[in-house]
Amino acid sequence: MTKFLSSLDHFNKLISEKDAVIIYFSNSLCGACDVLEDKINVLLKTDYPNMEMYIVNTETHPEIAGQNRIFASPSLIIYFMGKEQARFLRSVGMSQIVEVIDRLYHV
Repeated sequence: MTKFLSSLDHFNKLISEKDAVIIYFSNSLCGACDVLEDKINVLLKTDYPNMEMYIVNTETHPEIAGQNRIFASPSLIIYFMGKEQARFLRSVGMSQIVEVIDRLYHV
């Protein structure tokens, strides 16, 4: 199930309450965004069930993207225990994402 962030307050609350979360920034003009989003969803469902991903549409919620210094799509930020652990902008491979999540998830 796809989850969306709708406000900066929702973003801040989510980061402080969730142990492991990916914030995924995309927009409707980004063809690669849908492909990467689907791959990450499958990855989380099969290998990291306690981690959640939330989508930020940068067209409808530019304030969330701007507050996080995100100016390109796709971009994602991985948070563990309320702290940013990794940030990927534009071109990113699944192996890079898996490496970061796996290192932190199994601690």
